[in-house]
Amino acid sequence: MHMSTQRARVAVAGASGYAGGEFLRLATNHPFLEVGTLTAHSSAGATLGAVQPHLRSLADRVLAPTDAAALAGHDVVVLALPHGASGALAAAIAEQPGGSDVVVVDLGADHRLTDGAAWRQFYGTEHAGTWPYGLPELIHADGTRQRDALRGTRRIAVPGCNVTAVTLGLQPGVAAGVIEADDVVAVLANGYSGAGRSLKPHLLASEALGAAAPYAVGGTHRHIPEIRQNLQVAGAPGVTISFTPTLVPMSRGILATATARLTPGTDPATVRAAWVRAYADEPFVHLLPDGQWPSTAMTLGANTALVQVAVDEAAGRVVTVTAIDNLVKGTAGAAIQSLNLALGLPETAGLITEGVAP
Repeated sequence: MHMSTQRARVAVAGASGYAGGEFLRLATNHPFLEVGTLTAHSSAGATLGAVQPHLRSLADRVLAPTDAAALAGHDVVVLALPHGASGALAAAIAEQPGGSDVVVVDLGADHRLTDGAAWRQFYGTEHAGTWPYGLPELIHADGTRQRDALRGTRRIAVPGCNVTAVTLGLQPGVAAGVIEADDVVAVLANGYSGAGRSLKPHLLASEALGAAAPYAVGGTHRHIPEIRQNLQVAGAPGVTISFTPTLVPMSRGILATATARLTPGTDPATVRAAWVRAYADEPFVHLLPDGQWPSTAMTLGANTALVQVAVDEAAGRVVTVTAIDNLVKGTAGAAIQSLNLALGLPETAGLITEGVAP
């Protein structure tokens, strides 16, 4: 279906949360999307303006309860729900008349993993199944990109935000064979919006301002199997990763420092060329000029991932630093980018590369 002659009508389940709100911010400025029904759970009955006051053009919309009936009659349904909640609703949508023709975009984790055992280990529930993975720039070992699998699809699993940052940092080296993936170390600085909108004591400003706090330490973070999955798609025979995220006092952004061993016999002077080749034609993933390092401020509000790479010869390691806005390239922007491919639209439609700085 080519949508360029008409607007696709989009419903958003979970419109009151950060991910749903960010999708709507992008969708309101998208030339080929029209915002339809908006649903919520505890905020049902309220206006969107009461919970997302920055979304002025939609402020008067009333939030409906989240169920398959409310979401019916749309070309696209976006699920911005807590992990574990998308599977049942997606199944209910599929059972409706014409439900298999609706494009369903899951911003949650339910359909990202290909390994059901890994899902059960990290999420503790039964796996809902695997959908086409919504990272268009993901490099496949055969040299193709994941965007080929997204063209015309009716189901999209949007990646985890941390996963996107680490994958985009390391995958050129994996695909080119200049780094080894059996000793990857990733340490991330994360903005608080990545923790969601639920009220929790450690997310209060009085706890967070002026503090940096690690979480999900020691191999427990749910994004670990997804990072392993992506680097294996890019050609790594096996992946071992130590992954440590840290909350820092900013509302948006991820700065991911990911390192891996330089493949023995590789000339350090040739390493950067792998990243140059990988991202030369990508509209949203940019390798910065040699010596310029990414900061999260460069990416705020934009669908960009800014990457830098260096070789630490004394340590025998390649160091990558990647900055993204966790709510845009990390979530809602990836959703729009993948949705554009599914609908036969220009991949860049409705997305910007200019950040909000300072």
